[in-house]
Amino acid sequence: MIYWEIFIAFFIPGIVGYGGGPASIPLVENEVVDRFGWMTVNDFSEMLAMANALPGPIATKMAGFIGYQQAGILGSLVGVFATVMPSLILMIVLLSVLQKFKDSPRVKKMTSLIRPTIAILLGVMAFNFFHTSYQQTGVWQFIIIAGVSFLLLEKWKVHPAFVIIAALGYGAIFLG
Repeated sequence: MIYWEIFIAFFIPGIVGYGGGPASIPLVENEVVDRFGWMTVNDFSEMLAMANALPGPIATKMAGFIGYQQAGILGSLVGVFATVMPSLILMIVLLSVLQKFKDSPRVKKMTSLIRPTIAILLGVMAFNFFHTSYQQTGVWQFIIIAGVSFLLLEKWKVHPAFVIIAALGYGAIFLG
């Protein structure tokens, strides 16, 4: 029964919480504080503050924590699954519709217009990251970090996660 309650507590905010994690926070609070009484308002606010301090989507962190608190590891898995299930269902439905009409000239034109738009948005984002990095660290630090990162990624084929960790370590030691 507890697993069903955990599922409902996170599935409903996932369905009606249009706007992502921040939009679903009051809905999750209503479920876990008012409806099921698993937490007090103070406990929920402390959990929310802790979840905001960690990287990643807020809704899945809340679901994982509350699910684990109520029913252990399986409860955590049920909560996270219930949180992502509405998006998963919608994605499957939309992909099946797209698959059905993939040969349509309109769909082909739409996808051909989306690709350059995404490329431009990613390019602008990368430029903004480089510009901010250049301004905050200075030209020499920027050149060192960018150059070493490029060599590690392209010449020595180091996994990007290790390059990011190394850059964070460098920043913590020399730029902190």
